[in-house]
Amino acid sequence: MTMKKHPPAAQTAFGPMVIAAVEQHYPEAQRLIRDDLAVRFLPPGLRLGVHACKWTFMRNLGITATEKKAPGIWGGVLCRKRYADDKVVEAIDAGITQVVILGAGLDTRAYRLLAPAGVSAFEVDLPANITYKQERLHEIYGRVPEHVTLIPVDFQIDDLGSALAGNGFRLEARAMFVWEAVTQYLTEEGFRKTLGFLSKAAAGSRLIFTYIREDFLAGINFYGAERIHQDMKKHDVWHFGIAPENVDGLLRAYGWAEHEQVGSSEYFARYIEPSGRALSVSEIERFVYAEKR
Repeated sequence: MTMKKHPPAAQTAFGPMVIAAVEQHYPEAQRLIRDDLAVRFLPPGLRLGVHACKWTFMRNLGITATEKKAPGIWGGVLCRKRYADDKVVEAIDAGITQVVILGAGLDTRAYRLLAPAGVSAFEVDLPANITYKQERLHEIYGRVPEHVTLIPVDFQIDDLGSALAGNGFRLEARAMFVWEAVTQYLTEEGFRKTLGFLSKAAAGSRLIFTYIREDFLAGINFYGAERIHQDMKKHDVWHFGIAPENVDGLLRAYGWAEHEQVGSSEYFARYIEPSGRALSVSEIERFVYAEKR
């Protein structure tokens, strides 16, 4: 399957995994995320490009080109993936045995983090991405691993609860929900529809999700990312944003309480500064961690 067969929203799954795969060429002490599987989930052409990045010159060329168009995006993708990994590991350590990855794309956490812990994974995404993921899994493992269930869902129109329940998800048991780099592609109605399902989650469940700042989407504050705003407006793929101060109130309306919200400054202190890397992180995207009351 080629990327041309994917609708615009589905194609966004490839870019972040390229960044994660390229990261593996750095010395282990400098890596912001460890994901040896990332490259294996990419199409052949992108795998070749990642392989070329083992040379520092090629790696720097790719990062510079990306940063010129979207300042802080390279570092932002790496940091948000590291943050999500950390939160998933925390959930596993807390005894949660089912993880739902909403908008899974080419996410590898089900295979890197959940498989060794014996945790069930429910990977939910658009049909095109689920079909591609299934093909890659068959090529890598010869089948879809037993602990993983792939579920095609369009968050805008499909019933997420029914789709999960019909595939073995236990609503009465605590779960970890990972919703990374998805909410901006939904309308507010689609976002609230998903929160409506999440409001039924068992007490003690955990949720992490990213969002794009509302003032950025509205063109009020560009945070140095004018070109991204122009591209997203031109292609009409980003529809929904949130103001940071409104997150907790929005979540509480659906039975969740915000425990932490992180962005560029937190990422720099936790991940980039200890690595000694010279990376910037865009301020347009933030990550939220919440717990079900």
